[in-house]
Parts: sequence; structure tokens; C-alpha cells
Amino acid sequence: MRLVECVPNFSEGRDPQKIAAIVAAMREVPGVYMLKYESDVDHNRSVVTLAGEPDAIVEAAVRAVGRASELIDLTKQTGAHPRIGATDVVPFVPIEGVSLLDCVAFARRAGQEIWQRYRIPVYFYEAAAQRSERTNLENLRRGQFEGLREEVLRNPDRAPDVGEPRLHPTAGATVVGARKFLIAYNINLSTSDVSIAKRIAKKIRFSSGGLPFVKAMGVDLRARNLAQVSMNLTDFEQTPVHQVFDTVKQEAEKEHVSIVGSEIIGLIPKRALAMAAEFFLKVENFSPAQVLENRLEESLAEVADASRPKSLAALAEPFLAAVAEPTPAPGGGSVASLAGALGASLGHMVAGLTRKKKSFAQYADALERTAQELQALSRTLATAIDRDAASYKAVLDAYRLPRETEEEQRARDRAIQAALKISVEVPLDIARHAASLFEKLGQLEPMSAPSMLSDVRVGRMMAAVAVRGAVENVNTNLESVTDQPYAARARAEAQTLASRVSHDSGGAGR
Repeated sequence: MRLVECVPNFSEGRDPQKIAAIVAAMREVPGVYMLKYESDVDHNRSVVTLAGEPDAIVEAAVRAVGRASELIDLTKQTGAHPRIGATDVVPFVPIEGVSLLDCVAFARRAGQEIWQRYRIPVYFYEAAAQRSERTNLENLRRGQFEGLREEVLRNPDRAPDVGEPRLHPTAGATVVGARKFLIAYNINLSTSDVSIAKRIAKKIRFSSGGLPFVKAMGVDLRARNLAQVSMNLTDFEQTPVHQVFDTVKQEAEKEHVSIVGSEIIGLIPKRALAMAAEFFLKVENFSPAQVLENRLEESLAEVADASRPKSLAALAEPFLAAVAEPTPAPGGGSVASLAGALGASLGHMVAGLTRKKKSFAQYADALERTAQELQALSRTLATAIDRDAASYKAVLDAYRLPRETEEEQRARDRAIQAALKISVEVPLDIARHAASLFEKLGQLEPMSAPSMLSDVRVGRMMAAVAVRGAVENVNTNLESVTDQPYAARARAEAQTLASRVSHDSGGAGR
């Protein structure tokens, strides 16, 4: 199973109906597991935690951004928590069967969809950041919605990564990213003086010389007449929760105040609680294996591993059988996607192995970047296998709609054309990624060890096949599209993509 977590933050924590509507938009997507959601009146913010298969989670997050843009007006919204968007931040977190680089690809896809569907500009942060200064979320939030709304019009450095250089008039911008598991942890102090919380936050946060992997700010909880140290712990294994608690406690005592309570926003790994228990209970020779649930998971994993296929042929058999079935999908588009994914994986292997060779040390950084890019392309093309099959099924479903009345006929025609356009866009997207792969593998060839050149060239052949196969699908599906300007644009782009992998452009097998 491939599991990814997403923790979108929305700039609304006071209206239960709006929050419920946003959550409902995510629950409507099949395959999404709603783990938790909670709101804070003072922060005027809601945090939702959901998990599931990557495609479902990306779709759920994008839909939630759209629903939030309909319900939240930042020109009227205020709260203690800084924000630049109605949906302020959408992080993707690897859980099982996916890597951080996979989550970067999910974030980039979500960002493009948010702009295309809702015209809300997007910034990428953490592992998905396209510029180093945008890695940290606080840099993107500088000035909040009101300040960024003005600055983005005159300062090119603050232009979004996706979309036009202006904010949505009421929904602002959304920050989308990929990161490791983060613990949102708040400590409440026995004072209403927020300046004390701000001083403590400054002392403990890493950017001010404090604890590594800790981000902190002081917040005024007016509804509770308390001051709060609000924190994000970005690596709880390096800087554990109990260390943060003890440090805040010590700093609070210096300010002559005490801790009245703490809270976890969202979810926390068992490992983090086990580490705290070990520290506070002083349990000798403690091991995570002593936790019942951990041992049970290990036993179940051992059983699952024993049942897995042991040969490469056995791994390929289910897909081969699915293609061979006398059904329309999966078909040529899915096969083209697989070809591209295999080519990217070959390149990933070559880059990784060559990077370890001392004689290629001068290429180490370039090979590392290339390996990451190829891994992301492999995952993207692999997910397109299902997307292509699903898009063709949607066309068949549209053709099966009733057409007894004129109104039903019109609705059926609209549904068919909409589905056909999706069945064009999916293979067109496959061709785009495969063409990019073809060129990246060409750039990899001069940096590759001689013994692995054949692997790079086979990878390029697979990429070229993926492009040509996807373009074939594009052209076939366009034959039934009635929107001629759209069809002309799609054909032109498909032809351009096919030309990028022609033998004249340095095709494989030379």
C-alpha cells in the first residue's frame, strides 16, 4: 500500500458550518481516510489530518482548497495565527510506500491543479521549494495576506511559483509542500502577557539560536486569557517533545510564570510518546519493541512479507494479465506510462550507482539532483497508469448515459466531451513527462559510467516509446472532440512533444 498524509490548514476556526463544509469536500473523495480535524477560536484556524492513496489525497486537498475559497474571505478574517491564504498551507507527508521525493511530485501536481481550477496562486515550500529562500514557511508568510497582496504586485521576488503575480482577491495564495512528519505542539503559560511567550519563543526556536528543528512564536489566547508558545517540531527524533517541554518550563520559571497545560494539534507518532515516557518515567533499557502495538505491526509485516512474490516475473504478472484481459482498459496509454516509468527507473539506478564511484566525484552533486528528478518522474509516470485507465472508463461511462429526452441528450453530449478532453489531457501529460525524461537521460549519458551506458540508452528508448505511444492516444481521442480550437492546440503540442524524441534530436540507439 502507498500511503501519504496531508495536513491542510484553513483560515477559519470559528464557524462550525464552514469547517464542516470544507471537511465534507474531502470526505467526498473515495479512498480518503479522515483521521482528525480540530479548530482554534483564537488562532481562527482549523487543521485537518487525512491519509490515503496519493491520487485520492491530492484530489481531496485540491477540492478542499476550492471549497475554502468559496467560504472564507480573508479581507474580513482575523486571528492570532499568521496566514496568506484561505487554505493557508497544504503539506504532503510520506507514510508508507512513498518517499519524500514522491511527495514533492504530489505537491507540484496539487499546486498546478489549484491554479488551473480556482485561479489561486501557489507557493511551494519545504522539500518542494523551487527556491532556497522559500524552504521556510515563515519567509513566505512575511507580511501576511494584507502585506503580500500589495508587495507581490511590485516585487518580482515575491511572485508565486504557480499562477499570475497577484493574489486571489479573497482567498489569497496557498502554500503547498512536502515535508517529514511534523508535530504541532503548543504550551500555555500562567499569564496573559504575550510578550513573555514571545521572549520564550525567541529563545527556544532554532532560527534565533535555540533548539534544532524547533519553530516557535508567542500567541495571545484572548478567549482563555492566556499566553501561548506555539511550536512546530520538524524532527522529533532529533529534538524530542520532552526536551522542548523541559526547556520551555525552565525559561518560564525565569520569567516567574508556570506551564498550565500543553496541547498537540493534529496527530503524533507513537515513537514520540514512547520517547517522552522513557524520559519522564526513567524506564531502564526501554525499547520500542516493548510497545504492544509495535510488536503486533512487526508480526503482521513478517506475515505479509512471506506472502509476497519472490520473482520479478511474478511481480509483473498482475499488470500483464490486466492488459491481456478482453477489456478496453488498461490499454495503450497505460502501457506507454509504464514504459516511461521503467525508463526513469533505469536512469535513477544509473545515476545512483555512478554517484558512488570515486572516478565520477566531480559529477556527484549533479548526479544526486538527477537521481531525485528521475525518481520523481518514475513515480509520476507510474501513477499515470491508473489515471489513463480511469480516464478511458469515464468516456465509456459518459457514452452509457441516458438520452431519451432532448435534455438528457444535451447532458450526455456535454459529459462525453468533458470526458474526452480528460482522455486527451492524461496522455498529453504522460507525453510531457516522458519527453522531459528523454532529455534528462540524454544529459545523464555523459556523466554515466561506461559499463552502464546501455542502461541509459535503453531508458531513452523507453522514454521515446512512452512519448510516441501517448501521442498516438492523444490523436485518436481528439478525433471525437468537437471543440476545434482546443483540438488544434492539443495536436500542435503533441506534435512538438513527438519531435523532441525524434532520432534527429539525438534519439537512443545511435
